[in-house]
Amino acid sequence: MAKGPNAFRTISEAADELGVPQHVLRFWETKFSFIRPMKRAGGRRFYRPQDIAVLRGVRALLHDEGLTIKGVQKLHKEQGVRRLIGVGAGEAGPLPAPEAAQDSTGPSQRLDAEARERLGFALEDLTSVKARLDALLKGG
Repeated sequence: MAKGPNAFRTISEAADELGVPQHVLRFWETKFSFIRPMKRAGGRRFYRPQDIAVLRGVRALLHDEGLTIKGVQKLHKEQGVRRLIGVGAGEAGPLPAPEAAQDSTGPSQRLDAEARERLGFALEDLTSVKARLDALLKGG
């Protein structure tokens, strides 16, 4: 039997509903002070409907809009939790550009998931090359 819309959700139910792993929800709790699920005996988390709405907004900002954790923190500080809930509900409105994409010489662009993944691989390659160069410089 499915739970009603006002029922509390366990971390596994919340993770399934949001399409993210449970450890991501726990990580977000450490980065966003406004994510505070109820905790019962034994430390079990229970997410209220408003918690799910806020998490839906955080997920949309991080995964769909390309904001960084600091960008979401800044948006929360400037516009409040209602703005996060609105984003999760699909309400349109201006969002701050991701920090990495801000450039005073032109319009900011949001990176999609594929572009971020490609950049991540490029960074790994560059880090590896730097390590090899450092090793050569020390040895030669």
